[in-house]
Formats: sequence, C-alpha cells, structure tokens
Amino acid sequence: MRINQIAHHRRDHAGKSRIGRTTGIAAIALGLLLSAAPARADWITSWSAAPVRPRTDLGPLMAPRSYNNQTLVQTLRIAAGGKALRLRLTNAYGEKPLEIGGVRIALLDPQGAEVPGSARMLRFGGAATARIPARAPLLSDTVDMPVPDLARLSVQIYVPGDTGPCTCHESGLDTLRVSPPGNYLGKPFEPVQQGPHRPFLAAVEVDAQDGAGTIAMLADSITDGIGSTPGANRRWPDFLAARLLAANPGKWGIANQGISGNRVLSDGFGDSALARLDRDILALPGIRYLIVFEGVNDLGIAFGAERMAQQAGRPNVLADGTKVTLETMLAGYRQIAARARARGITAVGATIAPYKGATYWTPEAETVRQGINAAIRSGTIFDAWLDFDAAFADPANPQQMRPGYHMGDFLHGTDAGYEALAASIDLSLFK
Repeated sequence: MRINQIAHHRRDHAGKSRIGRTTGIAAIALGLLLSAAPARADWITSWSAAPVRPRTDLGPLMAPRSYNNQTLVQTLRIAAGGKALRLRLTNAYGEKPLEIGGVRIALLDPQGAEVPGSARMLRFGGAATARIPARAPLLSDTVDMPVPDLARLSVQIYVPGDTGPCTCHESGLDTLRVSPPGNYLGKPFEPVQQGPHRPFLAAVEVDAQDGAGTIAMLADSITDGIGSTPGANRRWPDFLAARLLAANPGKWGIANQGISGNRVLSDGFGDSALARLDRDILALPGIRYLIVFEGVNDLGIAFGAERMAQQAGRPNVLADGTKVTLETMLAGYRQIAARARARGITAVGATIAPYKGATYWTPEAETVRQGINAAIRSGTIFDAWLDFDAAFADPANPQQMRPGYHMGDFLHGTDAGYEALAASIDLSLFK
C-alpha cells in the first residue's frame, strides 16, 4: 500500500546541556552529580483504555454504574513488555474524590491462572491506599515486575466506599468481575456482577528497552473492537501489536484509545476527538505515532441518525448543532495533526472505511466520506496515511465492507476483518 511520510523528528530523551565557562571544581562536582544519578527509565504506554463520561439518556450502554466496598478484577493484555511497570488510574468524570483501598496486579498464564510468585501490591507515594480527586488521574509508584511482550495481566482494584458514577471504558471486550462487599485482593470470590466495561483503569506503562515507543490510536468502535471475539484480543490494534513485536521484540507499545460511538467534532459517546486529544494521547508517555481513524460517526449521526430520528418522531439526542461538512471535518483532522506534530508525534491518518448497508448510511454522507478519503490520500492532511477504506472494501461493491469482514451490520469488523486491516499496514512506517 502507499504511505506518505515525512521525516520523523526523534527526540533526545536524555536531553542536552551546554556548559559555558565553568571552573574545574564546578565541572568535577557536576560530573559527580551526574554519575550518581539513577539510571534513566524509558517509559512507554503499553496498554490503554479511554475513559468515557456516563450518560443517563443513551440507554443501558452508557448508564452510570457505581461500586461500594467491592473489589473489581479486570484482565488485559499489554503490547511491549519491560522490566518494571506502573498503572494510570482515572477519576476523570468522578463527582467526588475516589478512595482506592488497594491495587494488586499479577501475570496470567495462557489458561488465565495467576503465574505463581508474580503478584505485586501497588503503592501510591509509598502508601498502600490513595485518594483520586474528582476529574483527576493517579499514577502509581513503579513496581519492579518483569513482564514479557503480549503479557496478560490481572488488575484488581479495591474501592472501600461508594464510588459514585464510574469513570469507565464501556466496551472492554473482556470480563470485569465484581466481588461481594469486602476486600478480595488476592482472594477467590463468586462475582455478584460481571460486565465488559473497565472501571477506573486508564493505562499500563512499562519501563521498556532503549528506543521503544508507543503507537496510539484516536478512534471509534471499529478500533475499540466491536464485532471481535470477546476476551481473545482480536481488535486490529491487537493484531498490529503481534506483528510489530514479532518483527521487533520489545519495541512497540499500543495505546488503543478507541471509544465506541466517538466523533471528531462532537461529544456524545465520549468527548470528541478534538476535546480528548490532550488527555488521551498527548499526556501519555512514549507516544511516537498517532493513527487517527474516525469520522464515520460524525457522518452517520449528522446525516443518517438525524433523518431516522425525524422519521420516528423523536429527538436526536446526539445532535448538537455541529455542522458536519467536508470542510469542517478536514479542519478537525488538520487540528489533530498539528497538535500531535507540536509534541514531536508523527500523525497518521486512516481513510474512513466503507459502511453502505449500515442503518445510518446515506448518499449525502457517502459523498463527504469520499471527499475526506481523497484528501487523506493526497498527503496534505497528515504526515502519513493508511488506506483502511481499501482494506475493508468489497471489490464487487467498494462502498460496502467485504462479506466476512463485518459482523453483519456493514459497519463493525469481524476477527478476519480486523486481521486484514492490521495486515494492510506496512510496518516500515514505524521507525
């Protein structure tokens, strides 16, 4: 496939200092200080899940959840491994401080059982408990815990009090297990509730090998993995991680910041891509490439959902008056690319996948999609581009997804579709 690239500006992580006229004694003292400094850590983001604001007007998918004196057990798979790790917790949409009564992590074997001796209790500023202020994140202390590439982890969070509405990622595609009342860290229990969402957990950061970095995705449900096999890590970023790490072990973390229903220009299912870019991408360590793969919901909701709501005689709760045109969409993409470049991140745009046959497809939206994709392919919007439109398209009807590549809704992929999407990416893009 064709890739348009500009030179990637590498950052000097060690930093540079210039010393002018310095006495011999001062130079010796400086040398002693530098030699005594601790070894530099190469922190990257190896796994992530973007937090989403709960809403009461969008049905059960986004309904607020809360927990009280319970232990929440989540399973995840990181991309690149390392010699140590730390967790990034989040109370981004909390209405009050969130009390953390303890966090325990452990490696899992292929059967899902804990690897003996791998479990660690996390600390926060040296303490076993923590309080996360409303609307804030919390980074744990570093824990020495060697983890291999593509390691599976169990993350157990005990919340001793009433959390209020949860800052959750809604479609975690793995099983959250919620305990009866009490601290069950490291203890077996029969869950009183299970679900696919991820409460209060935003990222896993690892101290990786020299030269490692992270590839982040600012995206929607197709990247979130809707349609893939739950618990099997078959989203297209998961397939991409496996390809990258087979070619360059230990080098690439993945920060999948896809939110189902997300849009570039408007809030709704999560804050808009423009609004969440700083928190979900630029604030994370080690990001070197950003893949922007969203826009289909802007088109579908602006053109199709509005029409369906009018026909049904009900309000479109996601309509906010935002004008969705070719020009406004391209302006949004340019802004994302410019803000990424300002941080030394290479911005990669992916063409919008075909979706004719989906309930909110319209001819008017298709015209805008074709215009967006032509602009992305021209190389004038992003530093590089990926042709996900071509990777998903049915050769017999390019406005639709290929049979077998979508879950039946002509919008979301299958395991095979997501694997094909990842396989379409030329790995030489990532240096």
